[in-house]
Amino acid sequence: MEYEFLSAESVADYIRSKPELSSRVNADRITSVQEVGDGNLNLVFIVADNLGSSVVLKQALPYVRLVGPDWPMTPFRAQKEAEALRIHGSFNQSLVPEVFLYDSDRFVIGMENLSNYRVWRGAMIEGLRHECVASQMGEYVGELAFGTSVLGMDAEKQKRLMADSINPELCKITEDLVFTEPHNDIGRNSVLKENEKDAQEHANDVDMIRAMGEAKWKFMTSAEALIHGDLHTGSVMVAANNGIEGPSVSKAFDSEFAFYGPVGFDLGALWANYTLNAARSVALGNDDYADWALSLINETWVGFEKTIRSRYDNRLDKRVWREGMLEDRLSQWKLDAWLFSAAKMSRRIVGLAKVADVEQLEPSIRIGAARGTLNLARTLVARMSDTTSIESYMAIAHETLHRYKTV
Repeated sequence: MEYEFLSAESVADYIRSKPELSSRVNADRITSVQEVGDGNLNLVFIVADNLGSSVVLKQALPYVRLVGPDWPMTPFRAQKEAEALRIHGSFNQSLVPEVFLYDSDRFVIGMENLSNYRVWRGAMIEGLRHECVASQMGEYVGELAFGTSVLGMDAEKQKRLMADSINPELCKITEDLVFTEPHNDIGRNSVLKENEKDAQEHANDVDMIRAMGEAKWKFMTSAEALIHGDLHTGSVMVAANNGIEGPSVSKAFDSEFAFYGPVGFDLGALWANYTLNAARSVALGNDDYADWALSLINETWVGFEKTIRSRYDNRLDKRVWREGMLEDRLSQWKLDAWLFSAAKMSRRIVGLAKVADVEQLEPSIRIGAARGTLNLARTLVARMSDTTSIESYMAIAHETLHRYKTV
């Protein structure tokens, strides 16, 4: 598919041609065009004028930017992201960036500039504590779980939205990279030489493979809600609340993986990334921060559960969906979060697109962080049959990461 890519030189003319953007940024008084990228997939520009206004332009490329044209990728993912942001924002606009424009001809999203925020992963790597963000992300997942499911959305409308939100190419990335390739390498996996044995044991663990088969089945068949689909500390922006002490503010972004999937996937992705940061902190000897990172698991769950419980009285069908139904769903979502977290943390160690939390460690201590994470994923899967309490999860993570720490 051929279409014109944005560039620093063409951005002003592009804004000038779009009233939704020119009403927000003066194209004749632009002082800054910063091409920042967003990681693995897209072009991203931050554009500001001398009047103090700004906008972000995000353009989907017809391939995976991390790899290049050799890995084609549909640019229609931008449409999925724009729609998901708008729908998610309808439940709580404070937790996602506002969308001003979606250009279906050039696959460009014009959205709120979050330059006064920073990526949560980077903040955590620096040892910063943005309080209440984990709770806000739990609330975000809870809003989607209720508002886009048949609990809170008319069944006919929900089915239409589900059909419109089908996202096969982005889902296949997850199906392959998260659930399959850690146990069936096609040449994209890599670890330190000292961790090759750990990776092989992980890949060959029959119980882990069975669990990942179940996780993949749930991911591909459990169309519960319009989930974010790639919710982790790298897709959350955080900032101090007007520079004052107290709760921070946050926004989930990069929702191009959004589709109708299992609610527990978003929860498990967050849990896994908190745990990966804890693995980093343990490796560095910062046990206090590691414990704080692990405490975010409970904070996210509490925020999620509180939101679901507060919305449940407003469910649309109360004939058979009574109080017991809510308890059953919460139990299942917690179990699913355990399962998906094991998948998400281990793939970030052995697979493509790793995380800076672990990768930036010196190899001598990265060995233990990687080994601990892989063994933790296997332990969590093994323990799921006898416990799924948050306290048990945190205790298992604490003990396992410390046991494998490189001395």
